[in-house]
Amino acid sequence: MIELKTPAELEAMRAAGLVVAKALAAVTAAVRPGISTGELDELAFEIIRDAGAVPSFLGYHDYPATICASVNHQIVHGIPSRDQVLADGDLISVDCGAILDGWHGDSAVTIPVGTVAAADLALSDATRAAMEAGIKAVRPDARLTDISHAIEESVHATERASGTTYGIVREYGGHGIGRAMHMEPFLPNYGKPGKGPRLRVGMAIAIEPMLTIGREQTEELDDGWTVVTADGSRAAHWEHTVAITDDGPWVLTAP
Repeated sequence: MIELKTPAELEAMRAAGLVVAKALAAVTAAVRPGISTGELDELAFEIIRDAGAVPSFLGYHDYPATICASVNHQIVHGIPSRDQVLADGDLISVDCGAILDGWHGDSAVTIPVGTVAAADLALSDATRAAMEAGIKAVRPDARLTDISHAIEESVHATERASGTTYGIVREYGGHGIGRAMHMEPFLPNYGKPGKGPRLRVGMAIAIEPMLTIGREQTEELDDGWTVVTADGSRAAHWEHTVAITDDGPWVLTAP
């Protein structure tokens, strides 16, 4: 069942989204060679709690941290640790969620660590552009997979322009969000347009493409959370929570 929100409820989600945006901005500013992903996690926790909110991820199906910190070939759900120290040239994707007054916000960014290879920066840029293309496809009475198609077409346009081939991760994608972090509908990051439920005013969807420099196949590590590229290639992840309004998309997790 797809949850529809009132304007006041979307305003409440915006407040949660701003907490997430603040936490991700602080984490982004703190990323540097020599810092651990555990320290980044502690920073996000402090900011979320200082805002009177609760981390969405901490304790979710027993997940042990506030953020997901996925480094290099890790795609999503990387568990932060004091033992995982970032090095110059790394690429880290940070996913963060917060609950404020019962409403969730969810967003992710990919951050270069020090001096990063041009191919890795291009990967992150392609992923962010795909997310933005998906957001632009959000409008009342469109179909869910219009977003999926816009994401995929953006990736292919980047491939044609750059001569680079990217893998679009298929097992993971966007989702409805509101009073719970993961709700219906599931949003694939690829597919033909014109399918799935109609987009209606009051819906909120987390739009989150994940791309790899190599193949799209994934593996889950023995920790039961961390998802990596099967071929060891680097990955990037960008995400925003977006509301559907009469005026088009409202990015609830934008700074």
